[in-house]
Amino acid sequence: MHNVVCIKQVPDSAQIRVHPVTNTIMRQGVPTIINPYDLFALEAALELRDRFGGELTVLTMGPPSAEDSLRKALTFGADRAVLLTDRCFAGSDTLATTYALATAIRKIGKQYGPTNLIFTGKQTIDGDTAQVGPGIAKRLGVVQLTYVAKIKSLDLAAQVIEAERRSEGGVQILHTKLPCLITMLEATNQIRRGAMTDALRAARAQIVKWTAQDAGIEEISKCGLKGSPTVVKRVFAPSARGERAVVVEAAEQPAQALIDAIFTHQPKLEADLATLAREARSGDPR
Repeated sequence: MHNVVCIKQVPDSAQIRVHPVTNTIMRQGVPTIINPYDLFALEAALELRDRFGGELTVLTMGPPSAEDSLRKALTFGADRAVLLTDRCFAGSDTLATTYALATAIRKIGKQYGPTNLIFTGKQTIDGDTAQVGPGIAKRLGVVQLTYVAKIKSLDLAAQVIEAERRSEGGVQILHTKLPCLITMLEATNQIRRGAMTDALRAARAQIVKWTAQDAGIEEISKCGLKGSPTVVKRVFAPSARGERAVVVEAAEQPAQALIDAIFTHQPKLEADLATLAREARSGDPR
């Protein structure tokens, strides 16, 4: 079995700042981390590798400094790390990113063995679009299982996987053939503490570095700014709210008294709930 995990190096959101004049994110001097959602994907892939054997390749696209995040992934137990880095990738939106990553995944499959599963986090903390995972699946022509909370079973002989997916209406149990792409939901597992042997191996490991040409990307116009139709007009920090939170004492109060106290402080909430109740009784689909 050979699985690929796509990760991204992102600015630490706890220390990120917005430039007061240009309204753009200030990345200089901000420490970078592996996108937290990607760690759930990495752990899920590692667990499958531990159970069924095989290899796990970690892939990222970014500047040369993204090598640090790949080495971190190796300390957790990944077998191989591939860095897709080229100046032509600068400014890529999700459309251009998925084109480059999908092309690289095809080459990984040819060079290191067919890929059974592709893992990503559900989204990244710097973009929050949740588009890259599904975009890769579309470009590769494989089934996508999004918001997966648990992999229930995997039959390599039959090439079938069963996964538990969270949805607004509850939980779905999905069955599909391999290969497929999985985006893992947050808080579904906990990334392991890497072994000392893996840490030593990661320190001296050779990171595979591919340019666009190395990865087999033929249409450079689909990469970077040229291949990115998305235009970010402005980035800004949310303005501080003027009102303060109100503490409603709930101890030893009847439920109705507590509800009345909440409606006293939030009169619009009561009106909104009444409107929803009327629509539900009338069968309004809204």
